[in-house]
Amino acid sequence: MNYKYINIYNSLVSLTRNKDLYKNFNKQDEFSDRLVLLLIHLAFFFKVFKNDNNKAILQDIYDYVFRQLELSIREIGYGDQSINKKMKDYLNLFYAMIDRIHYWDEISKDSKKSIMVLFVDKSSDIDFLVNYFNKYQIKLLNNTLNSYIKGVVNT
Repeated sequence: MNYKYINIYNSLVSLTRNKDLYKNFNKQDEFSDRLVLLLIHLAFFFKVFKNDNNKAILQDIYDYVFRQLELSIREIGYGDQSINKKMKDYLNLFYAMIDRIHYWDEISKDSKKSIMVLFVDKSSDIDFLVNYFNKYQIKLLNNTLNSYIKGVVNT
């Protein structure tokens, strides 16, 4: 396995471990909640760095991240059939996120909140999540894709 994109994956995992993201959850967070937040981070990452020059690199990052997610699901103990179904569900969820986040800059705060509620339904503080992902996008815009690949940027 090519570990060229491990810095990006580790950064996404580190961001997803941010306890502030879960402090206003109505119930205890679960693996699926953390995975959803990881996918939202990844969707913003793709939104910011998507262009013709980065197409091949982003495809490799996509392949790497989803391979790592599959391995994580296997470690939890799901069987082969369950893994295929779970991965299909998470891929569809990721594409839905990309579709909704594509126009993030052009939509109102209320629309952003409705997008967050759609994906993170356990949180009672959606305003926090909207502000968090606005700041995350700005951080992404202020750095280069290469700096994330090389692990120069701290999370």
